[in-house]
Amino acid sequence: MRIVTWNINGIKARLLVVREWLKQSKPDIVALQEIKSIDENFPGEAFEELGYNVQTHGQKGFNGVALLSRLPFDDVSRQLPGDASDTQARLIEGCFSHGSGSVRVCNIYLPNGNPVDSEKFSYKLHWMERLNRFVADRLRLEEPFVLLGDFNLIPSDLDCHDPERWWGDALFRSESLQRFRHLANLGMVDAVRATTDSPSYTFWDFQSGAWRKNNGIRIDHLMLSPQAADHLDSVTVHRELRGWDRPSDHVPVEGTFDFALPA
Repeated sequence: MRIVTWNINGIKARLLVVREWLKQSKPDIVALQEIKSIDENFPGEAFEELGYNVQTHGQKGFNGVALLSRLPFDDVSRQLPGDASDTQARLIEGCFSHGSGSVRVCNIYLPNGNPVDSEKFSYKLHWMERLNRFVADRLRLEEPFVLLGDFNLIPSDLDCHDPERWWGDALFRSESLQRFRHLANLGMVDAVRATTDSPSYTFWDFQSGAWRKNNGIRIDHLMLSPQAADHLDSVTVHRELRGWDRPSDHVPVEGTFDFALPA
């Protein structure tokens, strides 16, 4: 089973690119972030034509997440619990049956948090604390659980082309990293770091020739419960898509698992 995360930076701008890659690659489950569309305007039929079931949690103009799956949805939930006043569309979760059991896939678009001297950074930190409580509850189920998406978090110097330049940004500072380490300490496994020691950048800014200079960062992650990590075969960062026409500034990150697909 192939499970992918991809921040597409707007479904209107990226529809043709996403459809073309799906036609070529045919992953089983795809988590999209920053769809920037309300549910009613998301072009679900464009993906249903390719054999995908579609669920969204949208928001006008920004944020928004979606799950596309070749497998039927057993269950879908939306929104991170823990703050009834938070209306931003940043989480959608689906459960899927496969040939030997089931897998829970939770797609997140974690807040950016910049500038750090604003309420945006405190919102990011509070969101991460809520996420850690949510994940702790999920881990008590002792089932394959894949938490994936755009975390807006650089885990280490290895994951950044210029750590000194980035240090202090909301994506790369002690407060953010402490909460990410707490997530790992709960027992969640970083799929990329479980399979490679290479930088494996997933984002290159549109400004200053970042792609041409390979000035990238790794902020798109697959974090796995122990039960999911036991089934991980490989991880592929599809960096070639950053060189396509009209690309997103992020590229797909794919985990391949040995879950048996339904016949």
